[in-house]
Amino acid sequence: MSFPVLSSLIALPIVGALLLLVVRDGDRHEEVIRRIALVVSGLVFAETLLLWAEFDAASAEFQFVERYAWIPSFGISYAVGVDGISLFLIALTGVLTPLALLSSWESVHTRTRAFCMFVLLLESAMIGVFVSLDLFLFYVFWDAMLIPMYFLIGIWGYERRVYAAIKFMLYTMAGSVLMLLAIVGLAWLHYGATGRYSFDVLEMYALTVPTNLQFWFFLAFALAFAIKVPLVPFHTWLPDAHVEAPTAGSVILAGVLLKMGTYGLVRFAFPLFPMAATFFAPYLATLAVVGIIYGALVAMVQPDLKKLVAYSSVSHLGFVVLGIAAMNTQGLQGAVYQMLNHGVSTGGLFLIVGMLSDRRHTRAIADFGGLKAVTPRLVAVFLIVTLSSIGLPGLNGFVGEFLILLGAFTWDPRFAVCAATGVILSAVYMLWMFQRVNYGPVTDEKTAALADLQPREWAVLVPIVVLVVLMGVAPNLFLRPIEPSVQRIVDRLQEAAPAAIQARDHVFIP
Repeated sequence: MSFPVLSSLIALPIVGALLLLVVRDGDRHEEVIRRIALVVSGLVFAETLLLWAEFDAASAEFQFVERYAWIPSFGISYAVGVDGISLFLIALTGVLTPLALLSSWESVHTRTRAFCMFVLLLESAMIGVFVSLDLFLFYVFWDAMLIPMYFLIGIWGYERRVYAAIKFMLYTMAGSVLMLLAIVGLAWLHYGATGRYSFDVLEMYALTVPTNLQFWFFLAFALAFAIKVPLVPFHTWLPDAHVEAPTAGSVILAGVLLKMGTYGLVRFAFPLFPMAATFFAPYLATLAVVGIIYGALVAMVQPDLKKLVAYSSVSHLGFVVLGIAAMNTQGLQGAVYQMLNHGVSTGGLFLIVGMLSDRRHTRAIADFGGLKAVTPRLVAVFLIVTLSSIGLPGLNGFVGEFLILLGAFTWDPRFAVCAATGVILSAVYMLWMFQRVNYGPVTDEKTAALADLQPREWAVLVPIVVLVVLMGVAPNLFLRPIEPSVQRIVDRLQEAAPAAIQARDHVFIP
C-alpha cells in the first residue's frame, strides 16, 4: 500500500482536534462539536479496518513501514510499522474511541469542545505507541498520552478527580524516567558497537547487550510497564483513576491504556533482553498470580460498581502477564488475545456502569436491585458482557484464558493451578454483583422509574456484543494474524533460555 496509512491514523485525530478549534464552544454548538469528533473517530476506525484488510496474515514481519529522518545526528527517526501483535490493538483503539464519545453524549456538558479534543488527541497518542518502531518516538507517544488522560480525569471526573489524576501521572512518569534511562543506554551501546547512534527497534533486536546490562535494562523497562498494567504492588493508582474518571475516560483507560503495559512487555522488554526476560519470568509470573487472586478477592467485597470492575482489571490483566511470562506460543498468543478480550469486555462493563450511574446518580450496588423487571434489554446486554468477563465458553474471554492456562501449564503447572483459582473467583464476584443489581424486588421508586436502552445506547452496546460473540466463536479470525509475530518472539526467547537458566542456577543477579 503506497498510501501512508499509519501516519494518517496518527494524524487524523490531531486534524480533528484542530478542526474543533474553529468551532465556537458553548451550548449552541455542542451538538456540532460532538458530531465532528464522532465522525473523525469513525473515520479512524474505518481506516483500521482497511489496515486489517490489507494486512498479510501469514507474515511475521512489520508491514506498512514508514521511515523518515527526524534527528539524524542522534539516529532518531520517525519509524512506524505494524505486525500481528499491534494490528488488533490499533483496531481496538479505533472501535472504543467512538463508543467512548457516544457514551459521553448525555453526561458531559461542560467544556465539550475541550473534552472531545482531548479524546481525539489521546487516540492519536495511543495509536502512536502501538506503531512506533523507534524507541525515542515510542517514548514521545508514551508520555504524550498522559496529558489528555490527566485532563480527562482531572476536569470531567468525580469528587476526588484531581487527586486521582495527579496519582495517575506521578506513578506513570516514575516508571517512564527509568525506561528513558534504559533507552539512552541502549543508544550508547549501539554507538559503541557501530559508531553511530540509533533508536531503531529492529536494529536493537540485533544488538548484543552484555549480560549484566541486560538485567538492569530489563528491570527498567519492566517496571515502567508493570506500573502501567498494573501489576501488584504497583496497582494502587488504578482504582482511584477508574472511579474518578468519567465513563469515556474509564472505557479508554481500561480498554486501551492498560494494554500499553502488556504490549510493552511483548514488544520491547522480552525480545530486547531475552536472557534477562527468561531469568525474571518466574518472578513476573508470581506477581501475576498474586494479582489474579488479590484482585479477585478485593473485587468481591467492593460496594461500588466501578471499583469492582477496576479491581477485576487487576485480576484479568494478571492472566495476560502470566501468558507472557510462560514464553511459549500458546501462552503468548493467549496473552495478546486476552488483551483484546479485556478491552472489549471491561470496556463494555464500564459503559453499562456509566449508563446506570447516569440514570440513578449512584454506583453503589446496594442502591440497585430488581433491574430485570424495569430495564430488561439493558440487563440482557449486561448478562452477555458479564459472562464474557468470566470466560464462558462460546464468548471471547474463554479463548484467551484457555490459551494462557494451557501455555502456563506447559511451562510450569504450579502457576497454572494457582491462576485457575482466579477463574473461579471471577465467576463468584461477577455473578454475585449481577444478582444483587438485577434481581430481587424493586425496593426504590427511583429504580422503578428507570428507562430502558435508548437508540444511542444501542449504538454503543451492539458493537460490544457483536465482538464478544465473534471473538468467542471465530477466534481464528484474530489468532491467525497474531501467530507469526508471536512465534518470532518465542523463537528469540528460546534461543536465550540456556544462558538464562545457567545464570539462575548460579543465582547471578548483577
